[in-house]
Amino acid sequence: MRWLVRSLFALLVLVLLGVGVLFLIPAERVAALAIAKFNALTGRELVLSGAVRPSFWPQLGVTTGPISVSNADWSDQGPMVQAEGLSIGLDMAALLGGTVKITGLEAIAPKIVLERSKSGKENWVFGGDNGGEVTGATPGVGAAFTLDMGVIRGGSMLFVDHGTGQQVEVSQIDAKVAIPDYVGAASIDLAAVMNGQAFAAVAEVGAFQAFLDGKVVPLDLTLSAGAAEVAFTGRAGHGPLEAEGDVTADLADLVAISALAGSLPPALPKGFGADKVTVAGALTVTAKHSAHLRGGTVVLDDNSLAVEADLTTAGDRPKLSAKVVAGDLALATLTGGGGTGGAQAAGWPDSRIDVGALGVIDAAIALTASSLDLGMMKAGTVAAMITIDRARAVFDIRKIAAYEGVISGQFVVNGRKGLSVGGDLSFAGMALQPLLSDFGGYERLIGTGDLRVEFLGVGNSVDAIMQGLKGSGSLALTKGELRGLDIAGMLRSFDTSYVGEGQKTIFDSVAGSFVIAGGVLQNEDLVLKSPYITATGAGDVGLGARDLDYRIKATALADDTGAGGLTAPLMITGPWAKPRFALDLEALAAEQLADEKAALEAAAQEKAAALEAEAKAKLEAELGIVQQEGETLEDAARRRAQEALDDEARRILEQLLNRD
Repeated sequence: MRWLVRSLFALLVLVLLGVGVLFLIPAERVAALAIAKFNALTGRELVLSGAVRPSFWPQLGVTTGPISVSNADWSDQGPMVQAEGLSIGLDMAALLGGTVKITGLEAIAPKIVLERSKSGKENWVFGGDNGGEVTGATPGVGAAFTLDMGVIRGGSMLFVDHGTGQQVEVSQIDAKVAIPDYVGAASIDLAAVMNGQAFAAVAEVGAFQAFLDGKVVPLDLTLSAGAAEVAFTGRAGHGPLEAEGDVTADLADLVAISALAGSLPPALPKGFGADKVTVAGALTVTAKHSAHLRGGTVVLDDNSLAVEADLTTAGDRPKLSAKVVAGDLALATLTGGGGTGGAQAAGWPDSRIDVGALGVIDAAIALTASSLDLGMMKAGTVAAMITIDRARAVFDIRKIAAYEGVISGQFVVNGRKGLSVGGDLSFAGMALQPLLSDFGGYERLIGTGDLRVEFLGVGNSVDAIMQGLKGSGSLALTKGELRGLDIAGMLRSFDTSYVGEGQKTIFDSVAGSFVIAGGVLQNEDLVLKSPYITATGAGDVGLGARDLDYRIKATALADDTGAGGLTAPLMITGPWAKPRFALDLEALAAEQLADEKAALEAAAQEKAAALEAEAKAKLEAELGIVQQEGETLEDAARRRAQEALDDEARRILEQLLNRD
């Protein structure tokens, strides 16, 4: 870029020096000589259309008509530089002393085309293989100059990289440039439009010549677009781009920022910068296109974060590595809105959850927070590792202090194809009433316990996810109570009115496991133990529909050993908000009939056994029939009859033998 600036100023020197001899030589001849010299130096064709009008008072100067500078021979973008006219003024006394002091420079509607070829050639580099005779030793090139005020009105610039296909166009450029000291400070005040978005830049460079050479120099810079503004104070250079200093930024106007970047604004959820984004800290930008923030403070809506961050741009997406320390972290919109599920709510939130922001960047973030509000869940201290890879976020939860216990495990939000959420979480020592209230609006169960759950849900809203949820888990509770239901009272009176305010069932322990399919939690092995009853339970809990279809078989204990007492099945059905309780009398009657049948069968078997024993004794006493092990009475009788026949036959045979 410095070749472009220096060569253009070489042209100005040629023209202006010619002004000094305008008294002797016609302006057209001076212009022709200057053009010929410029063409030879650059290898490009300079065309001045219209008259060249010199001025001598109150200052030495020249005004031209339309001008153009041809492009490199490999370009097809037309002239490299065009303008409707130039107006130049300079200090005659300084010029006679060998110093170029430009008092005024105005370019009217300049158009500049900058290009890089597929082979890496740049059209703003002159001399050598790029054509022309210009070198660093050419008079005028690299010569010191000053500029009291330079003005650009209605300009435009187009940059085309034929190797990457990148194309950037800036239009409606209005700028003021002051270079009072060639080796000292210089300033620019610019307004322009890019991608349809107006923006402005105000900069002061501490060492103009060094900056022109691409070196890192002091720089104060303010950029603004819409309501967004970035301010930088430090050191920077452009060959390659490097910077180190303090930055403050207000980036809430995502529409303006995204327009400048040539992209659609991301739909950031509340808590992630939907309304407010500010950044402050020490910024370093390296020649490898990486950015590093130290001692940073980032504010996203109501969330204030202390940040140490590194951003790299290699790969398909930027990669952010950061350590984040937050105070109270509010991310309620991640679950579709604020507040809780609420027992009185008609259902789960059905508003669309937009996770498009997950695809903007990859990340590895170590997060600690004083508290966390996820809308349906509120927690205390948080320690977690967040990894984002191709729109899939994994929350590796080291510790979340919540509901008087600790949550740990893994939670996944996958936005690659639609939205899915899943996890494998452990809840240790949890206070169940606030937990179930936040997650499902259910406040009747009081106690402390452990819960493990593995789950997966797919859908673009909390409602859709809950309707299709699947997974498994287990539950183990210690001492507590179930409010709104007195199971022992129901059993004693067979009256289902033992429900409502003031009623409760106290328990010593509750344990069970469950599976989840299609948004329905199914349990078959619940066991409840209390001082007054024991109970087993089985049935369905509709997580999606927020309803119950559950059966508890409870036994009211008669004594300390658990013997005796009444047993009855209790049905719990209906919505979570207004469950219905009823004794299953039909099942109770069936169970009683089954018990009576079993008792009758046992009595009949006992009677049959007694009759059989009596018959055995009588046969043994009267006929000498003794039943042996494994024999029926019939078999024993046959055996005894056969033995009698054998004995009689033996007796007759012996008599015959003795007669002879």
